[in-house]
Amino acid sequence: MNNQQCTGFDSPLGVSRRQFLNSFGMGLGAMALADLAGPNDVNASGGILAQPHFPATAKRVIYLFQSGGPSQMDLYDDKPLLRKNHGQELPSEIRKGQRLTSMSGNQASLPLAGSKFEFQQHGESGASVSSLLPKIASVADDLCFIKSMHTEAINHGPAITYFQTGSQFPGRPSMGAWLSYGLGSENENLPSFVVLTSKGKAGQPLLTRLWGSGFLASKFQGVRFRSGKDPVLYLTNPAGIDATTRRRMLDRLNELHQLQLAKTSDPAIEDKIAQYELAFRMQSSIPDVMNFADEPEHVLQQYGEEVKTPGTFAANCLLARRLAERGVRFIQLYHPQWDQHGDLPNAISKQCHETDQPSAALIADLKQRDMLKDTLVIWGGEFGRTSYCQGKLTAETYGRDHHPRCFSIWMAGGGIKPGVSYGETDEYSYNVREQPVHVHDFQATILHALGIDHERLTYKHQGRHYRLTDVHGTVVQDILS
Repeated sequence: MNNQQCTGFDSPLGVSRRQFLNSFGMGLGAMALADLAGPNDVNASGGILAQPHFPATAKRVIYLFQSGGPSQMDLYDDKPLLRKNHGQELPSEIRKGQRLTSMSGNQASLPLAGSKFEFQQHGESGASVSSLLPKIASVADDLCFIKSMHTEAINHGPAITYFQTGSQFPGRPSMGAWLSYGLGSENENLPSFVVLTSKGKAGQPLLTRLWGSGFLASKFQGVRFRSGKDPVLYLTNPAGIDATTRRRMLDRLNELHQLQLAKTSDPAIEDKIAQYELAFRMQSSIPDVMNFADEPEHVLQQYGEEVKTPGTFAANCLLARRLAERGVRFIQLYHPQWDQHGDLPNAISKQCHETDQPSAALIADLKQRDMLKDTLVIWGGEFGRTSYCQGKLTAETYGRDHHPRCFSIWMAGGGIKPGVSYGETDEYSYNVREQPVHVHDFQATILHALGIDHERLTYKHQGRHYRLTDVHGTVVQDILS
């Protein structure tokens, strides 16, 4: 057999062996899927689930990710004994030989550092919140504080990737991509998954893999909105090209894509067609959602002075609400620079000044619009900070290293119980004492609020069925209303 016979399939139609097998295989697969799933195998919003696995309490998620690892004992986890024993050595029975990072693991001493900030109880729930966060404290009765989060990851890259994708290793789909894949979009003129990052913030890099689609189709990845003239890159028509010309160009390009699709049956071509069409529709929808001119002055004041500066955390919080109103499924905000290894009191004060008022305003704004009940809002980072001081402890300041053993986040709305503090750490906020919540438990609970059984939303890749929660994870039923 010659080389041509090995690599080609000389049919009267001129179809190659690969093309024939691809078409034949996809045809059989499509028939089998239709037989198993019935006519409603893809929902009207473009998701793979014909309907949620059970009634959802949340329609959308706004995730206020505080990148770098906020210090739990300076914000939400008050530890009077830690403050009392300030300067004493971390007890060995508390550390229990657990690993430390290389940044503090070689210190001759690990002196305890009590928080410099006062705590008070707030609202009917009596939630304990630091004086650094007076606005968040004012909406404490709407929040569910989880004080017993824990993770295995001790460095930023793996830890953030773990929260966003369910794995410490790159390459998996992000949470927003999983939701887009499962539930689709509620607005055909906007992406179902949008990413917003605070501008001008240094810190650990925020890589595109955090909102990528991994092995899912590229149409499920997050679309990053930027501040400035072009919120989405390459969306604006170049000089000399108007909307009519752009439409004609896309129509001709679509015809070429359809010809190629008929030959190869490559689903990536369908994704490309869909993305071109979405980009065209976004040329009119993006300017509308980005324009705050229709927002009343009292709403702008509610979010704070920085709301009028595009790209700030305040502006992004308001933009998140506007995107949620328009049916965007998953809105991810990143606010870096919580990685406070030194001079923590000054650094964390600045971070709280930037985030406190907008975070609380978002909760109040959603509630006033009757949207909080079906919008799940999340605030938290990738791990916590150590109760001992990294570097030299002085009378004025201290630093804290990474700490995966326990940390705090909060959730609100979307079927989460309000006015609840869940879980407990030891007297030094070093280990979880009661009701531990793992990263995968947290992810399973988010999916549950959206009506998804985390064990059933899967995708087969390289011979294995993958899911956001990997191979474990338990829904935290006690925080569900």
